Amino acid sequence: MNGYESLTTTESAHAVYRLSWLAYVSVILTFLVCVAASVGIGWWTLHSAQAENLHHLGIAASVVILLVALAMSVYRVLYMKSVRLYTDDIGVWLFRGVFPWSKGVIGVKWRDIEDAMYYTGFLSWMFRSYTVRIGHRFTKTSEIFVYNLAAGHKAVEHINQLHRTILKAEQAAEPSLGV
Repeated sequence: MNGYESLTTTESAHAVYRLSWLAYVSVILTFLVCVAASVGIGWWTLHSAQAENLHHLGIAASVVILLVALAMSVYRVLYMKSVRLYTDDIGVWLFRGVFPWSKGVIGVKWRDIEDAMYYTGFLSWMFRSYTVRIGHRFTKTSEIFVYNLAAGHKAVEHINQLHRTILKAEQAAEPSLGV
């Protein structure tokens, strides 16, 4: 990951938001499909394999599929548990990563935020799990997108309210230019 402006910690955070349980559904469904494929290959091997080589190959393929599915699922769950969107005095930040070489923070400083918004739909409304976008006023590549954020609508309200408060405080602190 690259382009990190700051490696702030969540200890001084105003608010921290995590992913909803709905984000984990795709991991579970993918794992179940892989388990079904592994069991299907194993069952076919045990009942239909004519040669000893095919029998060993089918069992090995079944075990490999199962182990890869388990490893991928564990990694994806750990990655999703690591995702945290938080605000502090500097800006809005997204922390994510499992391994030390992939952990990192991306963010948008308060002075550069265009707006925060969330996308609705029936499922997101029903489960209160929203896609959140924090816009950067200069570049679209520096925006933060978080899918399936729990209470994402409240996160957007918090970010926009804090952004307005900080902008008002900065405007009040600036000396007016007399003409």
